[in-house]
Amino acid sequence: MKFKKSLIAAFAMAASIMFTACGSGGQQSGGTATESTLKIGATPVPHAEMLAEITPDLKEKGVKLEVIEFNDYVQPNIALNDKELDANFFQHEPYLRDFVKEHKEMKIKNAAGVHVEPMGIYSKKYTKLDEVPDGAKVSIPNDPTNGGRALLLLSKANLLKLKDGVNETATVQDIAENTKNLVISEVEAAQLPRTLDDVDISVINTNFAMNADLNPVKDALFMEDKTSPYVNIVVVREGDENRPEIKALIETLHSDKIKKFIDEKYKGAIVPAF
Repeated sequence: MKFKKSLIAAFAMAASIMFTACGSGGQQSGGTATESTLKIGATPVPHAEMLAEITPDLKEKGVKLEVIEFNDYVQPNIALNDKELDANFFQHEPYLRDFVKEHKEMKIKNAAGVHVEPMGIYSKKYTKLDEVPDGAKVSIPNDPTNGGRALLLLSKANLLKLKDGVNETATVQDIAENTKNLVISEVEAAQLPRTLDDVDISVINTNFAMNADLNPVKDALFMEDKTSPYVNIVVVREGDENRPEIKALIETLHSDKIKKFIDEKYKGAIVPAF
């Protein structure tokens, strides 16, 4: 009987140790809280750069930030929906809105706006817009939202005219006047900088321009102004916006430190939106 009681006590102690080690809800056996890991997908410039800047600050809040870099605008949303990521940081609200309309099964949402990346018109052949010749070859993004945004920018630069009432959903079919006979090619956004050797001008998202060592302030022939509605956002799965780790991420991205980082590093090429 004594042997059985001792054996039961030993099992109880072992179970208690296992529960403490494995089921403690973020506690180590010594009683110290462990870090929570937050996986976030981002494009390299400027999103991953901003996240690198706040990694030490999040660590102080008990959040270990793991950044997975992407070079396209589709996979980060798929990975988030499939729970391979906790959040992503690469897109603006109009893009997310169109993406969710097309992929109705995906339950992802805007958690917070961070900055604006003004889109620009670039060229390796010309230094001024009025040098762009008739019949010029033009490359723009091929995704619907950024393609429409590029056409609006070309219209604002007086290189073409769109139909009345057309917004960011514009397509090449919405061109009302093309007096310069621009030949427009639609290309995957990440590949646009590579087209500069083959076209006269290209309308490029700032993150991809900077990733190709283009300085938007110095190199763009024409840019969106600071009133652009295309604020880049942190996106999460529906219901996750109140997770402590997500709140800590947003709080840190909205800090004075990041505002100063954006202003000093990007010098107007990127604008804080908080």
